[in-house]
Amino acid sequence: MQNNRQELEALWDRYCCRLLGFIRSRVDDEMEAEDILQEVFLRVHRNLCCPPLPEKLEPWIYQITRNLIIDHYRKRKELIEISESEPAEFDFPEEEPEAELASSLVEMIEELPEPYRQALLLTEYQGLSQKALAEQLGISFSGAKSRVQRARDKLRDMFLACCHFEMDRRGRIIEYYAVCGCCQSESDCQV
Repeated sequence: MQNNRQELEALWDRYCCRLLGFIRSRVDDEMEAEDILQEVFLRVHRNLCCPPLPEKLEPWIYQITRNLIIDHYRKRKELIEISESEPAEFDFPEEEPEAELASSLVEMIEELPEPYRQALLLTEYQGLSQKALAEQLGISFSGAKSRVQRARDKLRDMFLACCHFEMDRRGRIIEYYAVCGCCQSESDCQV
């Protein structure tokens, strides 16, 4: 029993701050984030009798954390009660904003000048390294790196000219809306 307590304290010292930051980036309410952290360590404590291999310990703890964050939002969603007599004034998005923007991304890539489009497609979609890109195109490695970076910059500029993005602390898109007349709606935001 004493050994389990020492193990749990060691895990707390090692992971507490990182896990709390991880949870806070996904849960707005500070108290709820701390509650989730406590629940993570309760579950870890319950399973200390048969912990995973040392190299799988951290992924295991983070998976527990992700599951509890998902549970948190499921419970919160269940608590939201909408009266049947009043129509809902909002809808929950069916997919993540990044997924909604994917179709526009393909069209914007098609608008890039050929050298940039080719560099971006080969590295980002076909998984070619920048070194392999340089060899395939017969250009220097630094030239390949510059071409890929310029393609990314041009693509970013196209998106920013079309839409305004709201990001979370980790730089992920949480919401966007059109800022020009080139878009019919957010779901078909195009240049």
